Amino acid sequence: MTGPATTAAGPGATPPAAPAESVGPGAPDRAAAPRHLYVHVPFCARRCSYCDFAIAVRRVTPVADYVEAIRREMALRYPAGAAPWRVETLYLGGGTPSALGGAGVERLMETLRAGATLDPGGEVTLEANPDDVTQESAAAWRGAGITRLSIGAQSFDAAALAWMHRTHSPARIRAAVEAARDAGFTRLSVDLIFALPASLGRSWARDLEAALGLGVDHISLYGLTVEPTTALGRWVARGAVTEAPEEVYEVEYLAAHAALAGAGYEHYEVSNFARPGTMRARHNSAYWSGAPYAALGPGAHAFDGVERRWNAASYVEWRRRVLAGQDPVAGAERLTPDNRVAERVYLELRTLSGTVLREEERAMVAPWVDAGWARLDGDRLGLTASGWLRLDALAVALANVRSR
Repeated sequence: MTGPATTAAGPGATPPAAPAESVGPGAPDRAAAPRHLYVHVPFCARRCSYCDFAIAVRRVTPVADYVEAIRREMALRYPAGAAPWRVETLYLGGGTPSALGGAGVERLMETLRAGATLDPGGEVTLEANPDDVTQESAAAWRGAGITRLSIGAQSFDAAALAWMHRTHSPARIRAAVEAARDAGFTRLSVDLIFALPASLGRSWARDLEAALGLGVDHISLYGLTVEPTTALGRWVARGAVTEAPEEVYEVEYLAAHAALAGAGYEHYEVSNFARPGTMRARHNSAYWSGAPYAALGPGAHAFDGVERRWNAASYVEWRRRVLAGQDPVAGAERLTPDNRVAERVYLELRTLSGTVLREEERAMVAPWVDAGWARLDGDRLGLTASGWLRLDALAVALANVRSR
């Protein structure tokens, strides 16, 4: 059984598919720049116990050096032309983008605006650690054009936060939300991690209650996954920590669905809940629709609709390359027709709206509907919360049928 994507803020887990055709580093981008831009800010004060992302642990964040490198990559990858590069959504992810501080985010936004034109009314998201959200920093971010904050709460249990190597306290989460609201932010999201080891004694019900008590308009949930290169992976390998079993994963995921849906949130994607209206994450929704997206920064992944490419993960190596005028790409792959079919099915089934079902596929999905794992609305098939826990199996079956 597989469930929601883990700690990623982007497209999430790679859908099951046939191997993609490999293409060499430096493969050219398409002429038209995507309307969605992701910028990776790698800096963290400490690596979390579960994290295997491209980060750079720094006591002092090198704001000027980083912003200059972003400027160089942007000019190299998307050089100025006669027509402006118009961006509908911008996502500053990490790492810890809020580690840039108020002035650092202002400087980064000025640099990005020099190379791209942000649409009026566009969505600009900043991932933030609770420690970094003060009235002063939040006001600076708001003034710089940030429209949405995604706050990495993860848990409201002090022991669980310490085990994760998080640097904030439960009280600091609440203070961060208050500071953001005081600065004028109306679009706020918090992240929570479920399926923690039972030995921590964390109450998932209390965490959900605390999150609901914040009154934010968006909540993202991520199931804990053990990656072998992380501190958590080493703890599990030597028997110091026992993973939560699949049954706990399922129970906690469904409990979250019941609690949040009962509080009026719309479960609009496998891992995401939003107040009805316009509170869905527009940038991430673009990923799930299969739209092309650009990316800057170490370890950042981009997709032009045909090819996926990724930058060197090391901050030092990425910066060295861009300052030398070299493309920092570390690799790329071109999706085969079967890849594209599989990815489309997988991404559509991740969302509340689901996929348009062909007449010849109805018999195949009937057992899913009968089991309560899927629902049919005319010719559209969507998964229920229980069905999302079994997403991969149906995605593979439908992709195989559609690839024939």
